[in-house]
Amino acid sequence: MTNQPLSPARPAPDTSPPPASGRPRRSLLTLMAVATGLSVSGNYFAQPLLELVSRDLGIGTGLAALVVTAGQAGYALGLILLVPLGDVVDRRRLTVGLFTATALFLAVTAAAPTGPVLLAGTVLTALASTGAQVVVPLAASLASPAERARTVGFVMSGILLGGLLARTVSGGLASAADWRTVYWTGSVLMAVMAVLLHRFLPRLRTATAGLRYPALLASTVRLLGQERVLRRRSLLAALTFSSYSVQLTSLTFLLARPPYGWSEAAIGLFGLVGVVGVATTPLVARLGDRGRARAVTGAGTALMAAGWLLLLPAGSSLVWLVVGVVAMNAALQSVLNSSQTVVYALRPEARNRVNSAFMTCYFIGGATGSALASAVWAYGSWPMVCALGAGLAVVSFLLWARETADGASGTGGREYAEAVGRAAPSRLG
Repeated sequence: MTNQPLSPARPAPDTSPPPASGRPRRSLLTLMAVATGLSVSGNYFAQPLLELVSRDLGIGTGLAALVVTAGQAGYALGLILLVPLGDVVDRRRLTVGLFTATALFLAVTAAAPTGPVLLAGTVLTALASTGAQVVVPLAASLASPAERARTVGFVMSGILLGGLLARTVSGGLASAADWRTVYWTGSVLMAVMAVLLHRFLPRLRTATAGLRYPALLASTVRLLGQERVLRRRSLLAALTFSSYSVQLTSLTFLLARPPYGWSEAAIGLFGLVGVVGVATTPLVARLGDRGRARAVTGAGTALMAAGWLLLLPAGSSLVWLVVGVVAMNAALQSVLNSSQTVVYALRPEARNRVNSAFMTCYFIGGATGSALASAVWAYGSWPMVCALGAGLAVVSFLLWARETADGASGTGGREYAEAVGRAAPSRLG
């Protein structure tokens, strides 16, 4: 097939009829959420284990630290190279295949005799773990438009909790046994998930079967050029995640130094505070289903900026630190879920490619924020980190304000309104 642009008017016969309630069964959604959480958790196992890995394999701390970078690189490659395949092959088969591969590569990592084998296993595990990002648009396709935000939010909460809990669980298992036990356990759980998903995931027809792989990847890039809403939402979400990642990275530096002086285990446990922010997802998703996606995004970007004001005195106050971290997690979920609600409605027949483009931009934003935080901390410590994070949040708020102004003036407003209308046709907000 030739490399032709996607037609906005193309019908979207890519889903089986949704259930009568307009939402997949709760048991199926729970399975999908747990599966996605376990899938991504393997990318975070190594963070509290680097010292143990370094001693056991007899490698330098520098090489051990590359494990984290290798995981990030592998996940980015998977988003670009594997997630778009969900638009041209049976999504259930693709999901089960990627989950099975993740189980296999976790086993390779667990049995790694040397540092290079460990790095290879980490990259391949992260690459295959993007099966979680195939499940999310599949969940969106199973839900009616009026239930889509809540459905996506529920499954995405699994991914977010998987990332938050993985570090704590990893450290606990390693303390009780060793670092290899962590990866063996993850491998077995992923194999179980692959069997369950094969048994219970429905089959969905693809709308673009026959598109060759190079053309498939090219069309993913073209989507960013063709869809103004996708470009704006990808940039807005990337800026918000960048601001959030500044906090996430610099928090370790802050808590390790006086007046806190916490141990690595205590710092890992503090990450569980973010679970409170994730708990706001149902409310955010409900508002998105009622057509309030634009308002939710604006509130989220404003809350992210306000969160940095709350964190400014956190250099010496645990109370302000907790309040600020909770606010920023709630802000991140607001922007992410509302943006997904909008972009998933753009091209139903290309939902996996839309997700690939959106999430790739999103994680590039996060990686950029982490890199900037490390550099800024070296020069200005906590106050300058807060200034950096707040600046990124303000830029995302201004981008949202520009989007809103365009809607009010009619410049690009119809395009946005149609996207939100497809996301929640019962009420535009």
